[in-house]
Amino acid sequence: MADGAVYINIEEGLKRVVNNAGLYVRLLVKFKDDKNLNELETALAAGDLEKAQTYAHTLKGLSANLSLIELQKQSLEVESQIKLGSVKPDQVTIIKNVYTQTLVEIEKVIAKYG
Repeated sequence: MADGAVYINIEEGLKRVVNNAGLYVRLLVKFKDDKNLNELETALAAGDLEKAQTYAHTLKGLSANLSLIELQKQSLEVESQIKLGSVKPDQVTIIKNVYTQTLVEIEKVIAKYG
């Protein structure tokens, strides 16, 4: 995990932007300001599963498009739990931890390619 492979598949991410490293870095920088995780957490706390599902789905899609592998996986898990009507308490902690680690790995990619 030291190389960030679990959190970011850089090779796949670059393929998605036709190997335009500058574009990929700009998209990663923009992702750092994304508010979907905060909004997801707020919606879950308020019991608004409809909004929570929207934020989880959006976070899953952004993660997939940027090849943020573990965040995509955990966003899918949260979305699935929301569809079932109940999110496990530890799932929010898990996704927040994965998000934090993903941001650390994003910084490494930005430093390397930016």
